[in-house]
Amino acid sequence: MNTALPLDPIETASRDELAALQLERLKWTLEHAYENSTVYRRKFDEAGVRPEDLKTLADLSRFPFTTKSDLRDNYPFGMFAVPQEKVSRIHASSGTTGKPTVVGYTARDIDTWANLVARSIRAAGARRGDKVHISYGYGLFTGGLGAHYGAERAGLTVIPFGGGQTEKQVQLIQDFKPDIIMVTPSYMLSIADELERQGVDPAHCSLRIGIFGAEPWTNDMRRAIEMRMGIDAVDIYGLSEVMGPGVACECVETKDGPTIWEDHFYPEIIDPATGEVLPDGEFGELVFTSLTKEALPIIRYRTRDLTRLLPGTARTMRRMEKITGRSDDMMIVRGVNVFPTQIEELLLKQPSLAPHYQIVLTKEGPLDVMTLNVEPCPDMRADDATLTAAKSALAYDIKALIGVTAIVNVLPVNGIERSVGKARRVVDKRSA
Repeated sequence: MNTALPLDPIETASRDELAALQLERLKWTLEHAYENSTVYRRKFDEAGVRPEDLKTLADLSRFPFTTKSDLRDNYPFGMFAVPQEKVSRIHASSGTTGKPTVVGYTARDIDTWANLVARSIRAAGARRGDKVHISYGYGLFTGGLGAHYGAERAGLTVIPFGGGQTEKQVQLIQDFKPDIIMVTPSYMLSIADELERQGVDPAHCSLRIGIFGAEPWTNDMRRAIEMRMGIDAVDIYGLSEVMGPGVACECVETKDGPTIWEDHFYPEIIDPATGEVLPDGEFGELVFTSLTKEALPIIRYRTRDLTRLLPGTARTMRRMEKITGRSDDMMIVRGVNVFPTQIEELLLKQPSLAPHYQIVLTKEGPLDVMTLNVEPCPDMRADDATLTAAKSALAYDIKALIGVTAIVNVLPVNGIERSVGKARRVVDKRSA
């Protein structure tokens, strides 16, 4: 009989115990970075701070931020704080624009990472004997191997499929009967589409839990996936610069935003414009400092993710509100700030339209033009009049609630290119 997996003791430690551990580890991290990274030594010296200036956790605000540019400017290995012979593995971002960001891990870092992904999978509701189907990409992307090592560390059976070959994925889901899937939410929709194409009701497959990450997704998307697939949909959070998947994860019993594993990552929320640290509960940009990483300690890394810090519920550690936007994902259309997830939320209110979409931005003279490509929902078999009404309603909602005019095109089913990883929600052609 399947039984729940036990928690790590630190997950239920008191806030005082957690803060004491954070301060001890933070002091070590600052010293390690200063002594072993020429980049951090220079940044600290330029800011006029030294590791010993940290007396309390609040003193961290005196230290300089790290940005993606720091990693790119010191490409490939200039940010590392250990000699090359101690680096066990290297990962990198996709690098779709400019140089990729490169991250390194010692053997101890890999061990820590596996433990934290295992903790995340347990929080998502894994049980002894579960099988995990991994559809995150393997390779330089941290998703596949991060999920793989964590699932093995949790004692589960791993099916390491990776991305793509959707028809084959569906065949193996039917044949192997996994209990858990780890994948991007947009690709989960593609898998659901393929199940239905093969005549299988997605809600009747073996899956019980979906652990979704690597791209922002809304609570409306969660409800749509849960209803369609008959699963619990849980949000896992991470980014390669900080570690990879497993920096935070929702707990299945609450599903109220990812719990941050604060014994390894210290979070702050800042005003994106001023850099001022904001109190818990205030909305701003998420910043992380690693507390135990050896190869690439990261000090006050600006994630560009927009959220707020909230008290713990299922665990002692604080939660962050579900991330539905990034400062660098924000579109400015005719002077209005627009996030793709705002569009997604309104699209999901139209039952005759599928949750697949792509936003195309162009210019008409000096003016921005936003075109939203959507598809009909295959299950609804809606007629032309129904689709025209849905298109008009969606365009009206976008104008009324977001404040921009959108041209809504309803393409044929499968008219929008399916992604096997992170979905390409926005195509900005304005610079051309």
